[in-house]
Amino acid sequence: MKKSAIHFDITVDNDFIPHTIEWQATDSGVEGKKNCHATLLSLWDPAEKATLRIDLWTKDMLVDDMKRFFYENFATMADTYMRATNDAELSKMIRDFAKEFGDKAGLFAKPKS
Repeated sequence: MKKSAIHFDITVDNDFIPHTIEWQATDSGVEGKKNCHATLLSLWDPAEKATLRIDLWTKDMLVDDMKRFFYENFATMADTYMRATNDAELSKMIRDFAKEFGDKAGLFAKPKS
């Protein structure tokens, strides 16, 4: 069996708002720490039957980038849900929601008439 590690370093200001978020993972294929502006981490606690979450973003995370970040998370959740459950119907519902979210957030270019 192989062990992998994911490591986060968070620097916060005096109000505990993230200033920088750096991460590295042993199997990422990238050497050293990488900077990011946001992370959403969800963990399933089997004893409590509940999701634990760590949602962080820096002051540098732009609103438009946050909209795209959420859209891409919703879209990839549909793929993950499909792989995990093989439930095409609910996976499509998540994908449809992602598309609707992206539309309302103005993420897709409108065709020129």
